[in-house]
Amino acid sequence: MMDIEKRSVLKYFLFGSLYFSEGLMMAIAFVIIPVYFVDSNVPVSLTGLVVGIATIPVTIKFVWGGIADYFLRFGRKLFIVIGGFLLIISMFSFIFINPSDTLILFTIFLFIGVCGVGFLDVSSDAWAINIGKKNEIGKINGSMFAGQYAGMAFGSAVLATVASEISYQIAFLLTGLVILGIITFSLIIKERKIIIKKEKKTKILINEFKKKETQILTSAAPLLWVNRGILMIVLPLYMKIGLNLELAQIGLIVSLFPITSAIGSIVGGAMSDKWSRKTVIYLFLWMSILSTGSFIFADTWIVLAVLYAIFGFLQGSYISISCAMFMDVTNPKVGATQFSILTSLGNVGMMAGETVSGTMIVLLGFSRTFLYSAWIFGPSMIVLYFLKRRKNIK
Repeated sequence: MMDIEKRSVLKYFLFGSLYFSEGLMMAIAFVIIPVYFVDSNVPVSLTGLVVGIATIPVTIKFVWGGIADYFLRFGRKLFIVIGGFLLIISMFSFIFINPSDTLILFTIFLFIGVCGVGFLDVSSDAWAINIGKKNEIGKINGSMFAGQYAGMAFGSAVLATVASEISYQIAFLLTGLVILGIITFSLIIKERKIIIKKEKKTKILINEFKKKETQILTSAAPLLWVNRGILMIVLPLYMKIGLNLELAQIGLIVSLFPITSAIGSIVGGAMSDKWSRKTVIYLFLWMSILSTGSFIFADTWIVLAVLYAIFGFLQGSYISISCAMFMDVTNPKVGATQFSILTSLGNVGMMAGETVSGTMIVLLGFSRTFLYSAWIFGPSMIVLYFLKRRKNIK
């Protein structure tokens, strides 16, 4: 067994690779499967319903975290393997299931795969909390999100090409094999298990959320991610409606997001390890305000592409830092549950932004929507003001 607790580079590789598998699944669910359904003559209305059902497990991450913490005596790696196994089953099942013939069965296995993502995600986060030093947490989060964005980019580009040029079945097979390799690598990593009495876990969790810093971050979590939810919907619509761009141009611009987000995740995470997380996240939030407001000047596709790349970089930066802050206040004994609650609140904020984005465009127009989206960072910065500023040390 390989002991990586004193080898930072291997920690970054391990957690980056685990999140890479999550990125692959995101590309499968949101890029390849919708197109696969179109090619299989599945109605568009049903496509949206299937993807919506499949995303349910992601919104209840605290459930998977609670299960992983309840069986903490078995370690975090067990649930990473279980999650990966569910993902692999899902991918291999797609080889034999035609959605045009058995859509319900296809949906069931897709749902199972996303449940696997839930287990893998919360267990990876909890394991990182267990073994990450204070001056590594930012870089570990950076490597995680970089891996996730890389998986999304790989899935959207390579797997989509395989599906188009060869077959969707080969793309699903390749995805399953890649995930199998990643899970196999995690099996050779030595894990230090945490043992506590089962009856104390609920009390520990309640006590953690009574702490001032945890309460502040609990309040800030949904506010921090609202802007992301709004712009992820508004910007593609602006490209199509506002600038009348062709699909090829939109695809090219959108492909910049995972690339620059991966870079931003690494840079932001590393900076937050070197200096105070509060100082660094304020820096990137101020830059995000200016960046979001600048979209009102995007009157050509070139200007929009530059601003979109900057948007991706800043999003990757402050989200990886916010997750590092969540890890800082998370107790390893209830790591999967506590951290998943905090990130679930962030996802709630993002979904709220997605939900109101269309209404904002109708009521405000694109320019004022961009300005209000920039303003939304204000409340989160006010909440974060009450956090103590401290440098991260060993």
